[in-house]
Amino acid sequence: MDTATTTTDEHREHGYTADKTALLKRLGRIEGQVRGIARMVDEEKYCIDILTQISAVNAALHKVSLGLVEEHIGHCVVGAAQDSLETGNPEIVNDKVREASAAIGRLLR
Repeated sequence: MDTATTTTDEHREHGYTADKTALLKRLGRIEGQVRGIARMVDEEKYCIDILTQISAVNAALHKVSLGLVEEHIGHCVVGAAQDSLETGNPEIVNDKVREASAAIGRLLR
C-alpha cells in the first residue's frame, strides 16, 4: 500500500464508525443465528430446516457486507479523492478504488 494512503487513513475514522453500535448489534444477531444452526445440527434437525437457516445467515452477512462496501466507497474512497485533489497524487484514490474492487471481487466469489 502507498505510504500516502496509509498516512491519510491514520488521520480519518472509518466510515462505519458512526453506525458501529448498530453494526455490532446486527453481527451479534448473526452470531446467535450461527449458534442456533450448530444447536440444530447437534439436535439432528431436518436438513432442509438447517439449510434454510444457513441461507438466512448468508443473506444477513451479505447485507452487512454491502453496507460496509457502501460506507467504504462513500467515506474512504471519497476522502481519498479529496486527498488526491489536495496533494495532486492520483495514486491515493486509485489505491482506494483498487482496494474496493478487490473487496467486492472477494464478496462475489
